[in-house]
Amino acid sequence: MRIAVFGAGGVGGYFGGRLAQAGEDVVFIARGDHLKAMLKQGLKVNSVKGDFLVKPVQATDDPAQVGIVDVVLVCVKAWQVPDAAEAIRPMIGPDTVALPLQNGLEAPTQLAAVLGNQHVLGGLCGLSTFIMGPGHIRHAGADPWIRFGELDNHPSERVEGLRQVFDRASGLTVEIPLDIQVALWMKFLFITVWSGVGAITRTPLGIWRSLPETRQMAENALKEIISVAQVHNVRLPENAMPTTMNMYDSFPPEITTSMQRDIAQGRPSEIDAQIGAVVRFGREADVATPLHKFIYDSLLPMELRARGQLQFD
Repeated sequence: MRIAVFGAGGVGGYFGGRLAQAGEDVVFIARGDHLKAMLKQGLKVNSVKGDFLVKPVQATDDPAQVGIVDVVLVCVKAWQVPDAAEAIRPMIGPDTVALPLQNGLEAPTQLAAVLGNQHVLGGLCGLSTFIMGPGHIRHAGADPWIRFGELDNHPSERVEGLRQVFDRASGLTVEIPLDIQVALWMKFLFITVWSGVGAITRTPLGIWRSLPETRQMAENALKEIISVAQVHNVRLPENAMPTTMNMYDSFPPEITTSMQRDIAQGRPSEIDAQIGAVVRFGREADVATPLHKFIYDSLLPMELRARGQLQFD
């Protein structure tokens, strides 16, 4: 299967690297020093599931040079998806599918608006990765998993074929959810609350989950998203909140989310796709989300500064 990985950062680098390691025909769309390093010295991945090196690497900064592929893994940040949708057009053929793997809920809709519904799957993944340097990815924790399916949940040969491809790759697990929308919302629930509480308290997971006050903040934030999901007719499991809290308790205490790291380090973040999305969806459904509104408003000045729209010391 010919697979393009659009965005060769932590997520794209890891999953694309594992697929290439398994013998799939993978080409990475990257840029700058990261691209140069990959072409010169390969893609190095240090992982708790086993280190590996992909060399030589197929990579370019021009999707038009790639041609038609079977699958595009869309692995950019959530706020970059609309631009990515336009950029991947040259790689889309009659049977090509785009699989978005970023945080948030809106990427499938954004891709479908440009590429057409028939070219888009719903997808989500879980792992903790970092770019250590040009051409170098570190998988620091959490067993990597990927889940995807047709947006209307119908069984399809292309989904089953892609499942088999990922199944052959080591260092990850793959699943086809019975309801992709429920799966997307459960991931959204999990990562959005963690990102928001972690960013506003400026602490790793182990700190905020252990303090009664901030643990209660997380529970209240979960309740807001669950209420929004219900009004949007998403049938989350009845135990969605305790299940998510138990997941927080199962992770190493030092872990942070990419959104809170981006905010802390002055980089543009996925705040609009996570915290902001809860506020927007709540407003659309006439559901109050005061805690998420407070978190969003509190973090907004730092986000605007990171995007060059606001200046302060």
